[in-house]
Amino acid sequence: MASMSEQDHSNETLTHVRADGTAHMVDVSAKAETTREATAQAVLETRPEVVALLVAGNLPKGDALAVSRVAGIMAAKATPQLIPLCHPLPLSKVTVDFHPGEASVRIEATVKTRSVTGVEMEALTAASVAALSLYDMVKAVDKHAVISDIKVLGKSGGKSGDWQL
Repeated sequence: MASMSEQDHSNETLTHVRADGTAHMVDVSAKAETTREATAQAVLETRPEVVALLVAGNLPKGDALAVSRVAGIMAAKATPQLIPLCHPLPLSKVTVDFHPGEASVRIEATVKTRSVTGVEMEALTAASVAALSLYDMVKAVDKHAVISDIKVLGKSGGKSGDWQL
């Protein structure tokens, strides 16, 4: 049985691999500049009493949502320094929102640019780092919190078109 990467690329060339098998940053200079947007999420699973403390701003480390929002925004801007083959992009918008549930908080990050390549990685990075920051803020009251369900929820712009989960 073929691996996932073999199945996905059976009739294509690998864009981030040169003929000699080494990785490289793809040349996007010929691509059209369009408005592009992507939304991603991460989920912090915890206990109901921790969600209540978080929403009330009563965690020992302070206002976790404000700190985590800024962490996510900063992370989106730092994506090319964290993910080796990502292109530096002029980000025009980054939002990080929190959706508390009974025993979890869903973090949703949306990133927008006008550029030649998409912002899925920036949205994923923003959601992931916001979740890591939130974990750091709640670990004093829940060392067993879990980060899960990191994924792209949708994107728009570019050659591959628009889609949503």
